[in-house]
This record gives sequence, structure tokens and C-alpha cells, in this order.
Amino acid sequence: MKQKLLVFSFIAVLVLSACGQKTLSEPITLHNQDQKEVTFPLEKPTVFFFITSYT
Repeated sequence: MKQKLLVFSFIAVLVLSACGQKTLSEPITLHNQDQKEVTFPLEKPTVFFFITSYT
């Protein structure tokens, strides 16, 4: 059963990645904790993390 699930997951990831865009057409803009807009550049690879907390 685990092997079937693993194969299905691999095929699903492969199909979804093939359907994606190669490049982004516009920059990514998110809001930080102070509600200020933060724009990520498209010229070079960028890594960003989402950390959520429920208070």
C-alpha cells in the first residue's frame, strides 16, 4: 500500500511540475508582520519562509 501511494505521489508531482511556468511574469509581493509590502526580485533565486503563529 505504501509503495502505491509513493508511486502515485511521484506521478502527481511530476505532472504538476510539468504544468508550471518556467519563469514568473511579475514580481512576488507579500506583506510582512508590520503590514508593509515586501517584493522579491526576479533577477536571482530567492528563498523565503512562511512562519505562522496563532496567538
